[in-house]
Amino acid sequence: MQNLENNRIPEKVKSIHIIAICGTGMGALAGMLKEAGFKVTGSDHHVYPPMSTFLAERGIEVTSGFRPENLYHRPDLVVVGNAVSKDNPEVEAMFGMGLPFCSFPQAMNRFFVNEKVALPIIGTHGKTSTSALLAWVLSIAGLDPSFMIGGILKNFDRNYNIGSGSYFVVEGDEYDTAFFDKGPKFLHYTPSRAILTSVEFDHADIYRDLDHVKQAFIDFVTAMPEEALLVACDETSTVRELAARAPCWVATYGFEERSPWRLESIRFDPPWTYFEVTIRGEPFGTFRTPLMGRHNALNALAVIAVADDLRIPKDIISRALETFEGIKRRQEVRGIKRGITVIDDFAHHPTEVRETLAAARGFYANNRLVAVFEPRTNSSMRKVFQKVYPKSFDDADLVCIRKPPLLDKIPADERFSSEELTRDLKDRGKKARYFPDTEAIIDYLVTVARADDVILIMSNGGFDNIHERLLKRL
Repeated sequence: MQNLENNRIPEKVKSIHIIAICGTGMGALAGMLKEAGFKVTGSDHHVYPPMSTFLAERGIEVTSGFRPENLYHRPDLVVVGNAVSKDNPEVEAMFGMGLPFCSFPQAMNRFFVNEKVALPIIGTHGKTSTSALLAWVLSIAGLDPSFMIGGILKNFDRNYNIGSGSYFVVEGDEYDTAFFDKGPKFLHYTPSRAILTSVEFDHADIYRDLDHVKQAFIDFVTAMPEEALLVACDETSTVRELAARAPCWVATYGFEERSPWRLESIRFDPPWTYFEVTIRGEPFGTFRTPLMGRHNALNALAVIAVADDLRIPKDIISRALETFEGIKRRQEVRGIKRGITVIDDFAHHPTEVRETLAAARGFYANNRLVAVFEPRTNSSMRKVFQKVYPKSFDDADLVCIRKPPLLDKIPADERFSSEELTRDLKDRGKKARYFPDTEAIIDYLVTVARADDVILIMSNGGFDNIHERLLKRL
């Protein structure tokens, strides 16, 4: 029987070992701990670039594979990643040796967030972009924020920072915390201001249905301190319902007249998105951003609302929005060859696919838009969204659907069918093709792509490095 009594962080810690160190969040935590002066070691099942390089450059010793001997140096603390199971060899050794251990958010709170004013961004969609934009606004304002975000900010060329300022921007993840804590990570943070972007069903591997997802967000919202501020998007009745349950100050944002923060108009004039903002019916300002799409204008509006509450002047907010370079893998142009533009995006949920394609259509109104989609998440590989995905591709002119690469992880009766999606797209009048692997997609695109095409590649994974391989073949 495993004893959870040592799920604690000792008063004095000098050395820390991280199990599953190569994830985006865990790797960033390792970097932060190293910069803070701790001796950091780690291990993971797959150790390869870019994370292996990132850790090596910071002098962090990483072992490939999970083995008991990785803990024989008896670190003062073990941080256990949420992808790690209780029968992991290092977890079993950790229990056997009686070593203190904690989860990712426990470590974040103890060593970094609790000393700051926490600004978590939560929601099914838009967390990364909104968090990154808020961090950049604070930075331009000279507030030197700390942040931990699930994507690489191009302005900083990293996804974390230990700043000297008072604020800590944290992307609040609704995914479970660890095998010994099945609650969402974001429940570990106590917010001063928080942004709630959206609530939809996702993460079908840990949530049963939308009500189960909603309960996680209800737990966050209802626990907010009375003096805090919740900035909530008015786009859906679900978010409005949750916001109404908050015991704190609430400011909604969006297109609705009832919202104090409102988008009056959006105009696309590449390379800019222009939008007008009102506050309680009065003009607040006209802004522009290089980010594409209606959804990014909403994300920017949420950041404007928080920045205004922090007394950041409008001219600084405007300058930050204009100079924000975006996030790697979010609408990132990876290259242009023979007049063909290849864009990489993290979209995987049906709503994200729809909004990303709509954004690209707005910016590339006169180009043929080719959508390439790899269903790879635990939700998209399941049939829960099988009948929802077809409508998500309406703005594409040509659609290429790959067979899910890890389908054997999903029970046979729950599996998503790329062939069925392709048929449904054709029934909607779309030109669509199914492909068994990445190589077949590249071979096809090299044959059919022509000058002025925009190829938008969507996956939450590496997609077999399709972007660079395609550009090389083009």
